[in-house]
Amino acid sequence: MAGTNPRAARIAALIQRVIASSMEAQLHDKRLANVTITEVRVTNDLQIAKIYWTQLGHEGKEDGERKRAKQALDQAKGRLRSLVGSKAGLRLTPQLQFVFDEVPGEATEIEDILAVARKRDEELARARETAQYAGDADPYKHPEEREDADDFADDDDFDDEYDEDEDFGDDDEVTVEDGDAEA
Repeated sequence: MAGTNPRAARIAALIQRVIASSMEAQLHDKRLANVTITEVRVTNDLQIAKIYWTQLGHEGKEDGERKRAKQALDQAKGRLRSLVGSKAGLRLTPQLQFVFDEVPGEATEIEDILAVARKRDEELARARETAQYAGDADPYKHPEEREDADDFADDDDFDDEYDEDEDFGDDDEVTVEDGDAEA
């Protein structure tokens, strides 16, 4: 399309200017009153020009107005092509194809979705201002806060308190019968 060939890009910009100004000045068709040319793409061989357009319609009547505008553009295609040819000075004038541009409509839908998301974020922010924890703010125990953390911190103290005789006692003797010992 127009991005790879600089000449095609220049011709696309020229076609956009010519068609936009011609719709207002020379066509005088009420069906084209709110039509805007958003983009023009020309093939590298300069044979076809796709003209993307959109229309600001009255709420609830967009589909009907769009159909009437498409019909008016198709009827004016020959006249617009001859105007483009005379202004551009090309040996071969590209064939014009009008394509309705869906991007502006989708952009308004995205803006509506973002507005709903912003509203929810504001509601959450207000709820967070007065929110309180159900339990402690920090329910996890930390070793530095434990009272008995000092008792286990020094291993030497633990070894000193341990007395082997006290736990097992000297009274308990272990006897080995002759059949159990094999050494």
